[in-house]
Amino acid sequence: MSNIATTSSPILTDALRQSLDQAQRQINALVLGKPHEVRLALVALLSGGHVLIEDLPGLGKTTLAHALAATVGLGFQRIQFTSDLLPADVLGVSIYEASTRQFRFHPGPVFTQVLLADEINRAPPRTQSALLEAMAEQQVTIDGSTHRLPDPFFVIATQNPVDLSGTFPLPDSQLDRFLLRFSLGYPGADAERALLTGSDRRELIAQATPVLGDGDVIALRDAAARVHASDALVGYVQALLARSRQQPGIRVGLSPRAGLALLRAARAYALLLGRDHVVPEDVQALFIAVAGHRLVGEAEAGTGTALAKSVLHAVPVD
Repeated sequence: MSNIATTSSPILTDALRQSLDQAQRQINALVLGKPHEVRLALVALLSGGHVLIEDLPGLGKTTLAHALAATVGLGFQRIQFTSDLLPADVLGVSIYEASTRQFRFHPGPVFTQVLLADEINRAPPRTQSALLEAMAEQQVTIDGSTHRLPDPFFVIATQNPVDLSGTFPLPDSQLDRFLLRFSLGYPGADAERALLTGSDRRELIAQATPVLGDGDVIALRDAAARVHASDALVGYVQALLARSRQQPGIRVGLSPRAGLALLRAARAYALLLGRDHVVPEDVQALFIAVAGHRLVGEAEAGTGTALAKSVLHAVPVD
């Protein structure tokens, strides 16, 4: 992949561009040694998607969520998913009040702007599915009444590897609601030394000042949607979709919705790099995170990540 120089994007004001760059620097100062993963989280936020981070405990998944929420200045709630968590614990519940002889809805923690669904695969499927409507429609329906969620609404879910005890694999319908899935992995030696010798991350996050606000996030989302994708670029995305449906070892390829997700993410990625147009390298940088959890392979065909890599390598850029 070639290196691409960044230039100032004309679709952003200078002030908003400076705030966006400052937000990236602040999150990278809190989450050490993971610039690509930080950028992926911001891509999801700016393209109206949600993030699933799959990794072992203790590698910074929760730190990333807290750092992002503190930096963008949005309302934040955390739900610890457990085997006995109920849908009402996530969405809320209607309680009868004798004084008014009416049911009153008490919102659950999902009514926030940034929701950390921690260890989501420790909850049973019925509770996992409570988030489906919220993530897809930005609303929840309880007892026949629909309640809108705040705008912006952004879910960062973490999950432990499925081979750990006490986990329930996420169904395909739930996985498809996440724009991106990625892992943080172990830090590099320099980053790990800085973590071991530096201040506690929780204290640093508590001291962090918001760089962006909800109005800024909405403006950035509007700007990302205006980033240009040429016909040739769309053709490249379409070729990747087609190859995923023909690639040996893949039983279920990518849907048109996956293609739309890839284009949305690529526009936001280009915006973060300071461009007003998408290039193939943007798509390549995001393809595995967008496609890996959506591909279903044959037995012994490898992981979704491996399948996504095989598709990406099989499609040349014209």
